Amino acid sequence: MQKAAEANGINAEIFATSAADADAKLDEKNPDVLMLGPQVRYLEGQFKDKLDVPVEVISMQDYGMMNGEKVFKRAVSLIKE
Repeated sequence: MQKAAEANGINAEIFATSAADADAKLDEKNPDVLMLGPQVRYLEGQFKDKLDVPVEVISMQDYGMMNGEKVFKRAVSLIKE
C-alpha cells in the first residue's frame, strides 16, 4: 500500500497493527480510514460503532495476493465517499 501511495504521488502514512493493540494505535494515529484483515473481520462492527472514519474488511483475495495497490485504491475511494 505504501508503494502504491508513493507511485500515485500521495503522501500517506500507512501502518499495520495487531488486533490487541489496535485501540491504542488508533488513538495515537487518528487515521482517515481503517482497513481490516480478513482474519479480524469480526471486529468490523465494533470499529464502525466507535470510529467516525470508514471501516472495511480487505477482500480475502487482495489480502492473500498482497495486492497493496488495489487495497490502497479502495481505501482512497472510501475516504472520498
